Amino acid sequence: MGYFGALSISASGLTAQRLRMDTISQNIANVNTTRTADGNPYRRKVALFEERVSPTLFDGYLRSAAKGDSIGNGVRVARVFEDQAAFRTVYDPSHPDADAEGYVSMPNVDVVTEMVNMISATRSYEANVTALNATKSICTKALEIGR
Repeated sequence: MGYFGALSISASGLTAQRLRMDTISQNIANVNTTRTADGNPYRRKVALFEERVSPTLFDGYLRSAAKGDSIGNGVRVARVFEDQAAFRTVYDPSHPDADAEGYVSMPNVDVVTEMVNMISATRSYEANVTALNATKSICTKALEIGR
């Protein structure tokens, strides 16, 4: 793998983790949203990652696999989907969205889980920044050798 490949992998990780952090932030911001445009409470959103595959020829993959090389091209967000877990119910008869028995359906967002996921995404982002800086340092040192 060349320098640009390593930079591309780190950049893809940065982009994916940034989107993950944005999704988590949206979940936390809507923790008390009991009515959305469709009339239901807010549903938690989750980003799903997958390996990024470059459009290379099949024989290139065969040659790389025969040599024992890894064929990594980074990560990408496959999709962002809504968590179908049940809504929480809270007894609050004074709430405008309460049903006949006084219960309100609240979003399926748990702030503690979201904060743990945010810490994980932040650490992954920092790891990708560290890898990017290490690659940049290697490139700089290689250019200095040529002087």
